[in-house]
Amino acid sequence: MKELAELAVVERDGFPESRHFGTLVALDASGRIAFSAGDPDAPILPRSSVKPWQAVACRTAGLFLDETGTAIAAGSHTGEDAHVARARQILAEAGLDESALQCPSDWPEDEDTRNRLIRAGESRSPIRMNCSGKHAAMLAACVHNGWSTDDYLTFEHPVQRAVRDAIEAATGGGVTHVTTDGCGAPLFGTTVYGLARAASNLVTSEPGSPSRAVADAMRAEPFFVGGTGHQNTELMRRVPGVVAKGGAEGVLMAAAADGRAVAMKVADGSPRATTMLAVAALAALGVDTSGAGDLASVPVLGGGRPVGRIVVGPLR
Repeated sequence: MKELAELAVVERDGFPESRHFGTLVALDASGRIAFSAGDPDAPILPRSSVKPWQAVACRTAGLFLDETGTAIAAGSHTGEDAHVARARQILAEAGLDESALQCPSDWPEDEDTRNRLIRAGESRSPIRMNCSGKHAAMLAACVHNGWSTDDYLTFEHPVQRAVRDAIEAATGGGVTHVTTDGCGAPLFGTTVYGLARAASNLVTSEPGSPSRAVADAMRAEPFFVGGTGHQNTELMRRVPGVVAKGGAEGVLMAAAADGRAVAMKVADGSPRATTMLAVAALAALGVDTSGAGDLASVPVLGGGRPVGRIVVGPLR
């Protein structure tokens, strides 16, 4: 716990009911640490927050998708019909279909879509899983390069080595741990500072570079990064120029167009305060977050009405 800081406190009628500890790093436009809470060099598993660099790796390997395709490759979509159609299109253009996907079967995260599919008697499927866009892009990159597709999720596969290279280049450091993510793809660990550096590098890379192409696509097509009502999607829509990508277990990164960036890991794995923490950190960096609206706060409810709030810890 010595390397952790109190990032947020859940208050119910003034009573501190819960506390979220973790690590947060904020960078100024030059890439220097402007402020931090907890140990900036704390190792983390970045989970889906590194999907943008998985998309960078595919583009570096020669897979040139349009903005919607690039955005869904870098995103965690909510499984709506438009997401499924775009992921299927990526596969079809590579001469594949969804049977090539090796991500788990799942229901869509979008509640209306999920309920409609259940009423229609449909089942969970890999194409509805929130990582199917990323997997489709990896498979398409394999086809483009003549790499095998049946083992594309193995650690030493060329597409996964390309992902590791992209993450190491963006974070400026070596991989801290290697494991398997929830979708079955290799997961390469970094640090909170490394994730913040990667976020800053993504938006400040040269126009036309793979990194900048991914950043530009995410900002142009935020629906394909998340979906209807998704907080990553809404943050990018409401705060112009910002790229944002969260991951499981309380991880999130966000960066403004000029490179000011924030990354965090909540130790208990809860994501409920991460977006408001990102908004608060970006605002503390001087980013205009006036359009964030209700993303800047999280009410605590009692009987369906607000009886408290989540309070952000000191950012300095």
